[in-house]
Amino acid sequence: MMTMPEIERCLRQLRLSGVRDTLQTRVLQAQGANQPFLETFSLILQDELDRRQSRLIERRYQQSGLDEKLTLAEFDWSFNPKLPRQTCFQLHTLAFIAAGENALLVGKPGTGKSHIAKAIAYQAILQSHKVQYLETDDFFHRYALNSPAQREVRLRTIIDCDLLVLDDLFLARAIPDDAGTLLQTLIHQRYKLRRSVIVTSNRVVQDWGAYLGDNTMSTTILDRLMHHCHLLEFDGRSYRLKEAAEALARETNSN
Repeated sequence: MMTMPEIERCLRQLRLSGVRDTLQTRVLQAQGANQPFLETFSLILQDELDRRQSRLIERRYQQSGLDEKLTLAEFDWSFNPKLPRQTCFQLHTLAFIAAGENALLVGKPGTGKSHIAKAIAYQAILQSHKVQYLETDDFFHRYALNSPAQREVRLRTIIDCDLLVLDDLFLARAIPDDAGTLLQTLIHQRYKLRRSVIVTSNRVVQDWGAYLGDNTMSTTILDRLMHHCHLLEFDGRSYRLKEAAEALARETNSN
């Protein structure tokens, strides 16, 4: 019979880190409760599955481009009570991903569009979906600097993921020359594959043609994006201005 160090060495060779990390605890629990072998073994296997799932989620989060793990529970719904709360929670169920639907969040700056999009994206990662989150204007500029081979790999990753988030589309008034064509390609390819896109923007859709410099291209993009799409309008006061005012008040009171 193997000793405990020998068993741990074998588990390390088999890359069963979940089993290795909890084995001694499970053995003591089994001895103390006089557990049947199969019950103990089932718990040990579940430890390994939990560890692997946790690693998969963390790996997909790192690959997604998200910079924070937000949830809808953290969102202050009372600050702007007219926000489309019910629809946001419906999107959070992720049924729209299974249906191959899109979501367009449009409205004033600072009203929570990015928070909602990031929270839905993080929930998708927790449910084992592949996600790509892009700060859109920054992505346009970085993509233009890549080599053709790098562009092809990057484009394939974005097209193939389960959920694509294009955050703050047209935040800048001017976009790179090829950005419109790139945007059209992304939307068109994902439309053909019935893969979901979330877009957030401060710009009303009627003005997209002006930012793209091509009304026909804008119509083509919107035609595919808006087919099977949830449209959410965000109106109200800015959370960022509220937080800035609160920070200023705390600083004033401390002095």
